[in-house]
Amino acid sequence: MDNARPQWVRRGLGRLRGRWPSPAHEEPRGWAGTRLPWLSTLAVTVFVLVGSGFAGHNQPDRVPLDSLGRTLLVVGAVLLLFRHRFPRAVCLCVAASVAVYFAAGFPYGPVFLLVALGTFAAIVAGYRVVAWSAVAGLWLSHLLVAHWLYRWLPPRDGPAPWSQELFIAVLVVAVVAVSELVRVRREQLAKARAERAAAERRRADEERLRIARELHDVLAHSISVINVQAGVGLALLDSDPEQARSALSTIKSASKEALGEVRQVLDTLRARGAAPRAPAPGLDRLPELTEQATGAGLDVSVRTEGRRVALPPGADLAAFRIVQEALTNIVRHSGSRTALVRLGYAPSELEIQVDDDGPATSEAGEPAGGGNGLVGMRERAAALGGTVEAGPRPDGGFRVVARIPLAPAENPPGGADPGTVAPTAEEES
Repeated sequence: MDNARPQWVRRGLGRLRGRWPSPAHEEPRGWAGTRLPWLSTLAVTVFVLVGSGFAGHNQPDRVPLDSLGRTLLVVGAVLLLFRHRFPRAVCLCVAASVAVYFAAGFPYGPVFLLVALGTFAAIVAGYRVVAWSAVAGLWLSHLLVAHWLYRWLPPRDGPAPWSQELFIAVLVVAVVAVSELVRVRREQLAKARAERAAAERRRADEERLRIARELHDVLAHSISVINVQAGVGLALLDSDPEQARSALSTIKSASKEALGEVRQVLDTLRARGAAPRAPAPGLDRLPELTEQATGAGLDVSVRTEGRRVALPPGADLAAFRIVQEALTNIVRHSGSRTALVRLGYAPSELEIQVDDDGPATSEAGEPAGGGNGLVGMRERAAALGGTVEAGPRPDGGFRVVARIPLAPAENPPGGADPGTVAPTAEEES
């Protein structure tokens, strides 16, 4: 129907709808995010009116409840309807109406419930000074009326007993104490909710970084190999077709592997907790990695020191990714065509050292040793309580040294427990 109207009519109706809600529009919500407490206020009003009428029969020394007294009770009760939206004003106005009620000599009883609810709402909302001032003013006004102004105010029967004032003081203190306890409890719950929300945001950030790191590690190496082989194929397409064909075969193999690993990551993200289709890569796949690097024109030598032991899945994956990223950086940023990978097995840690002879080359304005790759390596090692150091060697070239503990770290660098870092898609299996 609206589409059949002219455009200027639709714009006008839209502005009117935004300014004046329709009858079916949701009722405005109060300070605490809830609707006005109609039912509870109605129940309190009925209870106070009926209860005060019965209480007056047992207090012959007080003025019987009449139309003025009932009006004051209704006014005080109706004010409570807005106790969540305007807690300060409601607390002060309810205390004032009850003070007038006592000054007129009407009977005690459920009227104290009005003061309790108004004070409670103000204290829970954080307006403690206003609430304390309201109840203190009410008590002082009652003292003034009961012991000095009683001669001119009903029921004019003499001063009230001090025991009655003590009872009222105890009641006021009890109301304030209960309100303070509830306020503290609500603040604790709000703090706990804020901490849970912060933890959820932190986990979301860690998950986002994990995905970015995993995709970077999966794609950077394969795409670097593809880039180098594509250049070789183009250069030798006419002069050496067989070598060009070999480069194309390497491109096909690298792209197929990259697609498989990306699919594995995405499948795990879509069905969290599902077992991956392929095992997590580890140092047992180091020969495949060196073969791919050889296809990109990089001669890789691997040296193992110490007694080789089976690594925990997380450490095995991190070691593989660190070597992969280090070799990728050599292919992309170094003029060296040789690299040395040293794996040092110790009882408590695995030391990985990757060296090249340089010199560094400039690619896309990115200096060697910088970028997301080294950041990802450091994050992987830090999640396990290890470290990664990278920089130029004194005799030229570049060196990456990573140390990965073989036992879970109790307090890894950076203050983050490794168990709190989101696992990779392969580690979740």
